[in-house]
Amino acid sequence: MRRKGPESMTNAEVIDVVRKTLMTALQIALPFLLVSALIGLVLAIFQAATQINEQTLMFVLKLVGIVAMLFILGSTILVTLQDFFKDILRMIAGG
Repeated sequence: MRRKGPESMTNAEVIDVVRKTLMTALQIALPFLLVSALIGLVLAIFQAATQINEQTLMFVLKLVGIVAMLFILGSTILVTLQDFFKDILRMIAGG
C-alpha cells in the first residue's frame, strides 16, 4: 500500500514537471534542428541543381552548422539548464 504524505506529488504537479521538461528540451533542441534542416534544404537544392551527389558534403556542413550554433548559444543553453535544474531541486526540497 502506498503511503500518502507531504512528499507525494499530485497529478497536476507531475504533469507540470513533464510539461516543463518537454518545453526545456524543445527550447534547447529546436535551434539545432532548424539549422540542420535549413542547411540540408539549401544543400539539397544545390545538389539537385548541380547534380553533385556527395553525401559527406552534407554531413560536414551540417556538423559545422551545429558546432557554430553550439558556440553561439552555448551560454544560453547552460543558463536554461541551470534554471530548470534549480526548479527541480526546489520541488524536491519542498519549496
